[in-house]
Amino acid sequence: MSYNNNYYSVFNINYRMIFCIKYRKKVINDEISNRLKEIFEKICPKYNIILKEWEHNIDHIRMLINAKPNTELSKFVNTYKSASSRLIKKDFPEIREKLWKEYFWSRSYLVMSVGDAPLEIMNKYIQEQKEKI
Repeated sequence: MSYNNNYYSVFNINYRMIFCIKYRKKVINDEISNRLKEIFEKICPKYNIILKEWEHNIDHIRMLINAKPNTELSKFVNTYKSASSRLIKKDFPEIREKLWKEYFWSRSYLVMSVGDAPLEIMNKYIQEQKEKI
């Protein structure tokens, strides 16, 4: 297992995250998922986050991320959801027809620490979720 470090600590913090579309509308395809991932990866460095795994279904996205101890996940989530909602509706105007009142993301989300589970197992788990649904 590899660890990250800074001047005063050694750490390895991994989280599993899930973001759902408002009212679980079925709007995510491969092209939209790729654009959402691009936006995610652009915002990540500002919050000391590294994307380890990304997968989607038609109504939600699943990620495995690595963060630093000072990462403010709630601020990151708010920034990402706001930016991605605006950009995805701009890039894919047809998506507006499927949404209700311009909402893209559900306000809620799941964030769960992974603990000491090997990343290979978590990556495989996230990838397999697409096959089950």
